[in-house]
Amino acid sequence: MATFLLIQYVACIVFAYVGYCAIVRFREYCSDTAFGRRLGCQLPPELTKRLPFGIDRIKDLWETDSKGKLLAYLCDVAEQYEPGNNLTQYLLVGPRAFHVLHPANLEAVLSTNFSDYGFGARRAIFAPLLGNGISTQEGHAWRHSRELLRKQFIRVQYQNLDHFREHVDNLIACLPKDGVIDLQPLFFNLTLDVATHLLFGRSVYSLRAGIDQDSKNKVFAESFNVALKGLARRFRSAPFHFLYNPSKFRKACANVHHFVEQYIDELDIEETEAKDDSSYMFFRQVARESATKEDLRDQLLNVLFAGRDTAACCLSWTLRLLIRHPYEMERLRAEVASVMRESSHPTRQQIRKMPFLACVIKESLRLYPPVPLNNREAVRTTVLPTGGGSDGQSPILVRKGELVVFSQYVNSRKKNIWGPDAYEFHPGRWEENKLSDIGWAYFPFSGGPRRCLGEDFALMEVSYTLVRLLQTFPSIVLPDDEPVEPVGSERQRLTLVLSSANGCRAHVQSA
Repeated sequence: MATFLLIQYVACIVFAYVGYCAIVRFREYCSDTAFGRRLGCQLPPELTKRLPFGIDRIKDLWETDSKGKLLAYLCDVAEQYEPGNNLTQYLLVGPRAFHVLHPANLEAVLSTNFSDYGFGARRAIFAPLLGNGISTQEGHAWRHSRELLRKQFIRVQYQNLDHFREHVDNLIACLPKDGVIDLQPLFFNLTLDVATHLLFGRSVYSLRAGIDQDSKNKVFAESFNVALKGLARRFRSAPFHFLYNPSKFRKACANVHHFVEQYIDELDIEETEAKDDSSYMFFRQVARESATKEDLRDQLLNVLFAGRDTAACCLSWTLRLLIRHPYEMERLRAEVASVMRESSHPTRQQIRKMPFLACVIKESLRLYPPVPLNNREAVRTTVLPTGGGSDGQSPILVRKGELVVFSQYVNSRKKNIWGPDAYEFHPGRWEENKLSDIGWAYFPFSGGPRRCLGEDFALMEVSYTLVRLLQTFPSIVLPDDEPVEPVGSERQRLTLVLSSANGCRAHVQSA
């Protein structure tokens, strides 16, 4: 009898709690609805679907993703809803999501109303590898980390480019004097070597694999790749990311953590300060501001995560575009030759005298942003300034917990923003400040308070590498067996970053 009464008591408490939550949620809903009405908010067009809950759309997403055509599919969907600037998508599970297309709404999400949005489940998704660092932090902890790392990247901007020289020379040594090679994996090794050199004061030298690369460095490089692929799978399966945690992924994360912690143990702060070696400056400054070894490890890994793959993808796509557009390639060669003359290694000042090189990289980032898809979750009920209603002119109410999804890749192909040649590689569009007012239609480095701190470093790394390749190889052309595909029609590999599924194959020939 006592047990039965206890069960009844517990059931009453649970029922009361559920009822209370339902009432609170209903009141919030009514309050939000009234707020939206006062501002004239309307919903944007809903993504059409043939089956209940949009099961057909989910099927389309999975199928196009497996074929390497997901982003092309999203572009086709966006074109169907012109001139509207946002879409509402209802998924089988999870909150309502708005696909943000209008630049004014991008500005609201990333800048004006920055505090209204958070990362949602991202911290839990990335935690196995990245722990507690700038890429996963929010609020006060994030602001502290950003200020700390901002100072370090400002210091790097005033250095010469010698920290690129050794690693680009190693890249060139890997290339044949006359033959076909896939440059994409080499670019990933290059950016890993450069990033570890910057962060740890010494590189893992992944470009020397099989020659004189340390075995521990090799394990780290391989484990880092496995861990990043695991994060991508967790990110794509959210909110069920916790279901993906296989032993191979856990071991890879543990290997990466162990490797970085060994570096920290070996690089004693006082000892590196005594050496007066500027190569350890980044490590020393971050170490001083980190309370524990784990905090330092996480912060270093977050910067490595943010900078390695993005720069490699930019390099790969830029060269891939150039070898498919001979006129732009030759024009860039002429500019490099004119500025460099007898110089062997470019300086910052020389790179800044190459405006067409800057245009080429901007156009590559427009068409193939390293991070092509992103999202935010509303932490409080807020408003997008435009895109609602049948004419796309009304504001949109975004309730707490709802998602906004945005894509530089999709926005870069909107003809109402970029013109009829939006799908074409045309670096000249950036010349003579023709796009000086493009604003929030172009955001490859994000924007607002979370704008990428390593933007200058990445652009210099890409610029330096391209100049050195063009200097070393008078001929970098498309292999005879490689098809010339329209921009965006190639198979793509979409993880956390965007890369070509077929790599970046080129026929290189030295002098």
